[in-house]
Amino acid sequence: MAINTLETGTQNLGQSPTKMKSRSNYGKNPDGSRQGPVGTWISRLVMLIVLLLFSLPLYWMLISALKSPEELAQFPPTLFPNELRFQNFVDAVTVMPFWTFFRNTAIITISVVVFSVVSNFIVAYGFSCIEWPGRNKVFFIVLATLFLPFPVTLIPMFDMWAGLGFVNTWVPLIAPALFAGGFFTFLLRQFMLQTPKDMMDAARVDGASEWSIAWRIVFPTARPAVTVIAIFAAVGTWNDFMGPLIYLQDESKQTLSIGMQVFRSVNSQDIQFNLLMAASFLVLLPLVILFFMFQRYFISGITLGGFK
Repeated sequence: MAINTLETGTQNLGQSPTKMKSRSNYGKNPDGSRQGPVGTWISRLVMLIVLLLFSLPLYWMLISALKSPEELAQFPPTLFPNELRFQNFVDAVTVMPFWTFFRNTAIITISVVVFSVVSNFIVAYGFSCIEWPGRNKVFFIVLATLFLPFPVTLIPMFDMWAGLGFVNTWVPLIAPALFAGGFFTFLLRQFMLQTPKDMMDAARVDGASEWSIAWRIVFPTARPAVTVIAIFAAVGTWNDFMGPLIYLQDESKQTLSIGMQVFRSVNSQDIQFNLLMAASFLVLLPLVILFFMFQRYFISGITLGGFK
């Protein structure tokens, strides 16, 4: 069938920019000229300095999590713990229901990521790959929602969920992902506009439905942009503080962001900063792993298009 041929050609087109790139192009400026050795070393030095600056907070969090309370009180502070106390991580997850908060956060995050990817892809496909009257005008209305500040919609949204009886449940945190957001739709639409129309027209002539074209031709080529949306949605949901604070009341349904604040407020008179840093590092660790696992798609989704 022609649609299978289109899938193969689409995959080859999506992979060709990376595979066909010559090694001789590395180290060249955008105008084609090569950078001198002095400029190369300066660029590397600047990148190394920036890397150290961005890594310093993470390093300080980790070494603080491995120190004893007495060593944390020392001045000047030590740059490396005199004694590595891995027991701090065990204590950090036992002084509060850490794994309950972790489970709740993981369930909400995974649900939001799945629903965000599906809903935004469908809406972006309609705005980029299907011709219909008034398409651009409706898209401008969708973009206009980006200018609505969060406090404006806070009270009406709370009244709506309270009227439906969904306060103190995860529904207000997950259900909005079923409806596409303006930024994610814009990002996916701009990426999917690069899909050759001849491919989709050929698939339609061959008898393929719009669902087949969307999921078997367009979706594989838009995978980098979809991955970027998934990462953004995961990071935003994992770190969300206002949503759980407003809608969740029972401790058994709270998330990590609220749990960390509860831990600080309960121990406000005598905060054990080593345990706080250990818990914070455990909260941050899944996001770091997520980025390193999908950094190739994340970078390509921002800098490259699906077709050249």
